Amino acid sequence: MQLGMMGLGRMGANMVRRLMRDRHDCVVYDIDAGAVDNLVKEGAVGAASLEAFIGKLAKPRAVWLMLPAAITGKVVHQVADLLEPGDIIVDGGNSNYRDAVDLGAELAERGISFIDVGTSGGVWGLERGYCLMIGGPTEAVQHLDPIFASLAPAGEDAGTTPSGAGTAPYGYLHCGPSGAGHFVKMVHNGIEYGLMAAYAEGFNILQAADAGKKKRAADAETTPLTEPQYYQFDIDLAAVAEVWRHGSVIGSWLLDLTAGALKDDPSLKNFGGRVSDSGEGRWTLKAAIDTGVPAPVLSAALFDRFSSRGESEFADKMLSAMRYAFGGHEEKKG
Repeated sequence: MQLGMMGLGRMGANMVRRLMRDRHDCVVYDIDAGAVDNLVKEGAVGAASLEAFIGKLAKPRAVWLMLPAAITGKVVHQVADLLEPGDIIVDGGNSNYRDAVDLGAELAERGISFIDVGTSGGVWGLERGYCLMIGGPTEAVQHLDPIFASLAPAGEDAGTTPSGAGTAPYGYLHCGPSGAGHFVKMVHNGIEYGLMAAYAEGFNILQAADAGKKKRAADAETTPLTEPQYYQFDIDLAAVAEVWRHGSVIGSWLLDLTAGALKDDPSLKNFGGRVSDSGEGRWTLKAAIDTGVPAPVLSAALFDRFSSRGESEFADKMLSAMRYAFGGHEEKKG
């Protein structure tokens, strides 16, 4: 089956490679000509302009976009202006599901199907496959089923799943109309924030388990450690992460990656601790607020990312200012 892929970054390029491995024909385009050339050498058909890209696609055309959310809407309109009724646009990036709802309705009036695909798998997807959460018109989704099946993990555990489960055991699912795919992926990423924060906090407690061995200041600004004998452990964090991978209830692929990171860099000296967020956590909380669903874990995880980037600095200064004002408490240095 033929597919056009626009956006050949870390995920887009590997998705093309995975599709070509399964004998699909891929036409590729990116503003980075080098990225196009690399895939042409591997068997893809390259294009030097958007118009040429569309022109090389057979009808009904299927165009898959892997772009930053900030520019996806603009590019969707540029692509749609070159398409015809019966063609399909797929947004596989981390876009806001609300945009997908609106674009789906708008393009439907022009006879163009809009499919939103929440795509999880990251840089490992080429080998492991991608978990696909799909939203869009049923007919268009069914038309692209061979593409989804090739990108997905191929159902390693499908044999243990009860019959009637559909495509979910194979790693892809039609979640509903346009917007549903990105909505499910949005919540997926919100959960990811919470899982990551839980692991990070737990390992932080483990690395502080030797606090009783360390000298603490004896002053009014330092809480004493009253029972230091209970904090005398030199915990090997990499070893703990490894043992948790085997039979533990908190085992996961995320823990596998964590164990690898700690093995390679036990003190994480190569990281500064500035944690970005690309939007999905915020959108998840917006949905939780709109629908009245409590989400304290996910909200705490998102706000912790803000703090990691220094966004709490002014509030922290305010706390120090108030402590100094009512009690004369001087800030400790270092």
